Amino acid sequence: MKKVSLVALSLLAALFFSGCTSKQYFEPKETFSASGVSHSFGSNIVDLSRDGATLKNGQYIGKQGISSIGLGENYRYLSENASYVLAANPEGILKVIDKKTKEAVRAIALHVPVVSAGIQNDVIAYVLNNNTFGIYEISNNKKVFESRSEETFAIDTRAATPMFIDNLAVMPMLDGKLIIVSPADPENAKVVYISSAKAFNNVMYLSRMNNTMVSATPKTFITLGAEGKNEYRANISEVSIDKGYIYLFTKEGEIKKFNTNLEEVAHNKFKFAHFSASAAFDGKVYALDQQGSLIVLSDDLKKYKIYDLGSVEDPAFITDKKLYKDGDMVELSKLSYK
Repeated sequence: MKKVSLVALSLLAALFFSGCTSKQYFEPKETFSASGVSHSFGSNIVDLSRDGATLKNGQYIGKQGISSIGLGENYRYLSENASYVLAANPEGILKVIDKKTKEAVRAIALHVPVVSAGIQNDVIAYVLNNNTFGIYEISNNKKVFESRSEETFAIDTRAATPMFIDNLAVMPMLDGKLIIVSPADPENAKVVYISSAKAFNNVMYLSRMNNTMVSATPKTFITLGAEGKNEYRANISEVSIDKGYIYLFTKEGEIKKFNTNLEEVAHNKFKFAHFSASAAFDGKVYALDQQGSLIVLSDDLKKYKIYDLGSVEDPAFITDKKLYKDGDMVELSKLSYK
């Protein structure tokens, strides 16, 4: 029996070490330089939210690019509107910073770390890491309501930011559902279920395309509009919207293009690619592999060109037609797929 046991252990060890050394990487045959459209911006990204990135120097990258506003020690950027910036620290303090004065006007003690928060006018919608959601009014300095959803055990990636549609707040929860609530009537909230997985099931993407809502967890992708709910399952890395179409980036190196009915209209696959940042805008599609290959594609996903940006050491973020990576900013709009 002892000999059989040793043989079995040897086989298991061989399989284990074989698996550890067999990871394969995306290796394009030909790459091009992007040095002509790249320059340093002076800091590195230390944290990502759905709407932006926190820099090592305490500033942040928002939808308009790098801001000169300091967030404060141990604060991470969440989101912003025309008047305010939202940031949070690990102790559960949600800070509201006035963009004109660059000073905090509120420090809201929520007592639980904030996962995501969105703002419309002076109304803040937030989600905490115990799957609690709530509404806070800046002008009245009060919490309008707060409620807790089902317990969750882990989240997979960047959490989506709460979204406002007219007078409704759409809360992207950590247990795979959307809660649609009116701050004026929070008791009559509506629930949209995306996925029922028990772990790694947070809503990671939430956006609106005309009258269609687009949302995704790491495994399920939906559209919700006048024609009802459509669903597609995949191992999702990222979602992006451009010119009435939805682009889905998967963890298997696939890029897929859908219409609002989730009918696939284009597809391409880059074997062994693992995307760390991706986006679609102005009729082009961009996908950065973890090893530093930036793929630039036409919107039909047929033509592409690959640029070598060097290995990705820190988190990368795409916004305002620029890629921020390891202290460098790349002007994506100046890169071609031809």
